[in-house]
Amino acid sequence: MNTDALNHTARRMVTRRLSRRTALTASAAGLGATMLGRAGRTPVALAQAATPAATRDNLPPEVPAWMQTPGAPSSPYGERAAAEDSIVRLAPNPVISFSPLAELPGTLTPNALFYEIHFGGIPAIDPSAHRLLVHGLVERPTLFTVDDIKRFPAVSVIHFLECAGNSFSEWTEASMSPTVQLSHGWTSSAEWTGVPLATILRDVGIQPGGGWLLAEGADAAGLNRSIPTAKAMADGLLVYAANGEALRPSQGYPLRLLLPGFEGNMNIKWLRRLKVGHEPWHTRWDTPYYGDLLPDGTAREFTFVMEAKSVITSPSGGHHLAGPGFQEITGLAWSGRGRISQVDVSTDGGQSWSPATLQEPVLPMAWTRFRLPWSWDGQATQLQSRAIDETGYVQPTIAQLVEARGVNSFYHNNAIKTWAIAADGEVRNVYA
Repeated sequence: MNTDALNHTARRMVTRRLSRRTALTASAAGLGATMLGRAGRTPVALAQAATPAATRDNLPPEVPAWMQTPGAPSSPYGERAAAEDSIVRLAPNPVISFSPLAELPGTLTPNALFYEIHFGGIPAIDPSAHRLLVHGLVERPTLFTVDDIKRFPAVSVIHFLECAGNSFSEWTEASMSPTVQLSHGWTSSAEWTGVPLATILRDVGIQPGGGWLLAEGADAAGLNRSIPTAKAMADGLLVYAANGEALRPSQGYPLRLLLPGFEGNMNIKWLRRLKVGHEPWHTRWDTPYYGDLLPDGTAREFTFVMEAKSVITSPSGGHHLAGPGFQEITGLAWSGRGRISQVDVSTDGGQSWSPATLQEPVLPMAWTRFRLPWSWDGQATQLQSRAIDETGYVQPTIAQLVEARGVNSFYHNNAIKTWAIAADGEVRNVYA
């Protein structure tokens, strides 16, 4: 077949396709008009009527401006869309920031939005000059470079981190925070890559009786914590990457400790020293800073594990429901003792509960996303979530927690959180 014949055949095929498309479009428009009755307004007309004038020209079949010229070239390091620039950490002072939980759709936290707490600033470490000393009750005291660590077999695991002080503002009604970012934003989740700590400890040879480790960071505060050797051997990691890239400086670059399920402060950033000993060191970070003050004046020490906890992130404090109708309730649950086995949601302030769907994957000591479809009737109500982990532990109410612990503690508040929805759709934090 010659070129003219091919072109003629192609034109006929395009004409037939256009004819079919025109017929289908006309049929759809006629069906829409029939369904809409005498108003005679097609779905496109309805969409245009409901769309702000500034964006109507972007509705099909119009061609929006961004289709009429080539876009930006690729860059050496990716950037997020300009419309998302408002999603940021809140940093009320130079040493802390809160992760925007209500804006995170999944179960991983972007590195740039990871919560952070530091006591001596973020050190500017030259990774080629950084060293990890492992000494004390070991057969072979060793000074490791970062490259030395990276030569050992590595693993990648997904785990949450949570500051022991997360939800510190929720102990009393007078101190409550208005949004989930401020009330629960000292937790984040990542895929961590590093070397099992057991590999390094076996390499240096722990001597009998070496039941504790002193882990020390290379920041100006020299933060250090006493750590049970059993935990380090079970699942501790020497981490150098998170979410597929090297640790950010605020995450502990170039090397940090990860102790899944333990309070965040024990996951020492900028790790420079591990000392093996017989007993805990009772450092200032072990005792006055991270003890739980009880009503009788005594304090619990070494309450390492973060108990099961959950929070509804949408709708949550600061949100405003547009009106009655469908509203998905979603949030996050986690436990330092293992997997989340169940999350119940109440839409009537705890009078009744419904099991939420747990979004896969459901992993041990990792954020679990839960979801519940709900139709709001427009009446004032209260939303709550309640996590249960695989050990059978049930997340307590704030009344139960206060009865057991009083209100003088700063740490380990894992109480059920209540969001009140007013008849006008406003969502706010309430003490219940």
